[in-house]
Formats: sequence, C-alpha cells, structure tokens
Amino acid sequence: MPRLLSPTAALLVGDIREAVTAGGDDATVAARVARALTGHLADRGLLDRDHREPDPNHYRQHVLHVEPDGSFSVVALVWLPGQETCIHDHVSWCVVGTYVGEEEETTYRLTRNGLIPLRVNRTPEGVASYLVPPGDIHKVRNNSSSVAISIHVYGADIGVLGTSIRRRYDLPVVPRPRDESH
Repeated sequence: MPRLLSPTAALLVGDIREAVTAGGDDATVAARVARALTGHLADRGLLDRDHREPDPNHYRQHVLHVEPDGSFSVVALVWLPGQETCIHDHVSWCVVGTYVGEEEETTYRLTRNGLIPLRVNRTPEGVASYLVPPGDIHKVRNNSSSVAISIHVYGADIGVLGTSIRRRYDLPVVPRPRDESH
C-alpha cells in the first residue's frame, strides 16, 4: 500500500490528475502527462529516502500513488548500475521521467525471426518521454556507474495489475537487415 506522499509529490499527482482528466486519445494524454511530470523532475523533495531505496538484485519499484478510479498510477523505479528490465511492452500509455542519473532504452520491432533493435535512447536527468501501445516493445537499463531513479506514470491501475507489463518477449534479438535505412 502506498505511503503518504511528500507535499511536492502530492502536487505532482494533482498535476497528473489534471492532465489525465482533460481527456483526449492516449498519445495526447501521455504527452500532457509528460509535460506535467517534467515540471517536477528538478524538485529534490519529490521522493523521500524510502522511495529512493534500491534492491541489490534487480531494479526496485516503489508505488507512490494509484488514482482511486484506476485511471493512472505513479511509481518510482530505482536502478543500480547494470540493472535492467526484460524486453517487454505495456498495457497502457507510459510516461517516464528521469529524476536522478540517466536511463537507457532500447526499442525493438517484432519479426518472424525475433526482435530487431531499432534504436537506443538515453534519457538524462530532468527529461520525460512517453510511449503508447501498440509498438512499444523495449528494454530499459541503467548503463551508468551510479544509481538512477525514474518516475513512471502509467494509464493503468498498478494496484490491481501489479505491473504495467503486458507481455515479456523471450525471443532472439537479431541484427537489423542491411537494407533498412532507419
């Protein structure tokens, strides 16, 4: 069960609530939430010490807030160097803002032969981005030598689902064909 939020985290939740309830398609809502989140990423009081705690074995998810109607959830993910997700996609739109350090995301395209890596995106501290299914197959990792913390906002009830991951992809990663230009 999420604990009481810091006053600044409560302001973030209010801004996200406003962005979500303004409506629109998933991409419009996610873009609006990303703008709202960006405005809070420089606030060092956003997370308390407990929400910054890592796990030595894998990245750690701290649930900060689940909206009572299930329309969105806010979590902090804490990554030690080298920790990463599996290759996966999501049940809903997802906004990610880097709060401390930097995250690295590799995106993939599903083919008959496996997964083709498309690009590697690095998201530095203070920057938020979003993704909208379908076509959101990716892996996230901390490729740095220090702790990374990111704030994730999902358009789903993580309290009920436990995760935003729709599917894990345990397929071979194959090289991109030479004739692809992007």
